[in-house]
Amino acid sequence: MFEEQRIQEIARQIRRDIVTMTHEAGSGHPGGSLSAADLLAALYFTDQFRCDPSNPDWEERDRFILSKGHTAPVLYSVLARRGFFPPEELLTLRKLDSRLQGHPKKGATPGLDCSSGSLGQGLSVANGIAYALRRRGSDARVYCLMGDGELQEGQVWEAAMFAPQHGLDNVCAIVDYNNVQLDGKVDEIKDVYPLREKWEAFRWNVIEADGHNVREMYEAYQAARACKGKPTVILARCVKGKGVSYMENSAKWHGTAPNDEEYQRAMAELEVQA
Repeated sequence: MFEEQRIQEIARQIRRDIVTMTHEAGSGHPGGSLSAADLLAALYFTDQFRCDPSNPDWEERDRFILSKGHTAPVLYSVLARRGFFPPEELLTLRKLDSRLQGHPKKGATPGLDCSSGSLGQGLSVANGIAYALRRRGSDARVYCLMGDGELQEGQVWEAAMFAPQHGLDNVCAIVDYNNVQLDGKVDEIKDVYPLREKWEAFRWNVIEADGHNVREMYEAYQAARACKGKPTVILARCVKGKGVSYMENSAKWHGTAPNDEEYQRAMAELEVQA
């Protein structure tokens, strides 16, 4: 059963975690983490993602690849709130000897299926895992979250050619479609649009959705699962820094942590939303 209000509140908690973690660490990437909170809540906290926090390496689990690895705070919050490790550990982000480093490291953090950091590589990893699962006869699915700025990387499009050629309908790519990257607007730096037409030309099933509408995202995941014979990409329209007014649509907050005053302001806004 899909419980919309519950998923919305989980997404708000994830945002509070992101702001708290990056403030405590004094570094990190809040902007792109905040933009992905709703779409990950609609995946991990519904029946669309198969996992077992008590057995993170369960062979029949679905896999998730965070290709835009700098937004590790959002995934760490999701994993903690899903039960893979205690939420209190989130405050150790980027600390010496912490399991929660600035980019995900497989083997260090429970629930991770891939180390990530170098942009553009995640979809290739997802394809490889999906291809192996298919050969093994598993019905597990592989999800890969990318940023739209990341689509400027050529390797993404090499991977985009591979998946439909091999009929990898167990792959679901998700694009955080917020048009802001480290240095400014994506379409001003190196235009990757129009995205729907590009992905369709590469023979993908394309679904467009509001990345901040948890019901739309849930339905998009359902539709992706129902598509047979080719992979699906969900173009999730998002706002970078969503939920914190002074961070929204600002490249500054791609990789800047809030100071004490900014932290208090952000948390006040996120409490009001609750």
